[in-house]
Amino acid sequence: MSKFMDWIDARFPATKMWEDHLSKYYAPKNFNFLYFFGSLALLVLVNQIVTGVWLTMSFTPSAEEAFASVEYIMRDVEYGWILRYLHSTGASAFFIVVYLHMFRGLLYGSYQKPRELVWLFGMLIYLALMAEAFMGYLLPWGQMSYWGAQVIISLFGAIPVIGGDLTQWIRGDYLISGITLNRFFTLHVVALPIVILGLVVLHILALHEVGSNNPDGVDIKKKKDENGIPLDGIPFHPYYTVKDIVGVVVFLFVFCAVVFFFPEMGGYFLEKPNFEQANAFKTPEHIAPVWYFTPFYAILRAVPDKLMGVIAMGAAIAVLFVLPWLDRSPVRSMRYKGWISKVFLLVFCIAFVILGILGVLAPTPGRTLLSQVCTVLYFAYFVLMPFYTRLEKTKPVPERVTG
Repeated sequence: MSKFMDWIDARFPATKMWEDHLSKYYAPKNFNFLYFFGSLALLVLVNQIVTGVWLTMSFTPSAEEAFASVEYIMRDVEYGWILRYLHSTGASAFFIVVYLHMFRGLLYGSYQKPRELVWLFGMLIYLALMAEAFMGYLLPWGQMSYWGAQVIISLFGAIPVIGGDLTQWIRGDYLISGITLNRFFTLHVVALPIVILGLVVLHILALHEVGSNNPDGVDIKKKKDENGIPLDGIPFHPYYTVKDIVGVVVFLFVFCAVVFFFPEMGGYFLEKPNFEQANAFKTPEHIAPVWYFTPFYAILRAVPDKLMGVIAMGAAIAVLFVLPWLDRSPVRSMRYKGWISKVFLLVFCIAFVILGILGVLAPTPGRTLLSQVCTVLYFAYFVLMPFYTRLEKTKPVPERVTG
């Protein structure tokens, strides 16, 4: 075996990659349960790719046969129902895991110097994931798929001058048709997965270049022993690979419970109108995107003007990209920031959840007003960040991790 590995290493850096990214990659020894979500995101990504490949074997990307092929998968393909539910539940699980992963980044300042690129690659993954989910949402060719895509694509028409042409270019037709379905299928199955996989590799490489953050926000590379090993670091393998198995087992228990007992999740993961074939002449009573888009959809609806609503929705995502340069705090972790930062983060999270709930519900004057308040609170977190992070009093950061 040793000779075989020597032969491989002479031609491919297998051992070097193993050591650089696992056995000799030293991570802080004080990771908590919030650090499970990075590895869980990889797990769900693998689930989506594997189940997606199997689903494409029986799916027909045409307006005439798409809905029937999904029914065929559910009823006639051997184990097709579980593949479909693993994929549809996996989409929601992916966003749950990613949102918690991003929350941990906000909580411990994982976007601050020198991890700006790690954050930017992560945000690009999030953006590509949103595009991937949107493209995949049209494929079942159900009522909500069709009309949800109709609403979202029509938003591009609000862009001055090029809006109409851009909308037609995205659809590939004058209205959503089999051409739209076919190109969305191609992007969902081929182009975007390649982009996401490439960004995930860049995200991990950038992370391992600068080292992982920790709940204390302390740079473990500053304190090393005579062998150059961080005093507060432990090898990622076997310590965290084994620890991550615990997180994976707990996650799979919950995930499989949803898949087997309530895969529709009360209409939030799979909406009731989507069990009806797309009909251009029958509009659903209430059109709303899937839950993981609803916070931004609520921001869009909170603004009366269509163009300004589109700008606000785009800005709500774009502002996340500049977060590393908005935070002027001398400390990373929320453990050592002042009470103002803690209050702002709490209010931001509450506003985001409320926007997500409001985005699912039909609009009323009261709900619209609440959406406007929460939209202001959402943007206030970022716009005021350079001021409150610079002015607030922070606690002294320990020289080494506290455990």
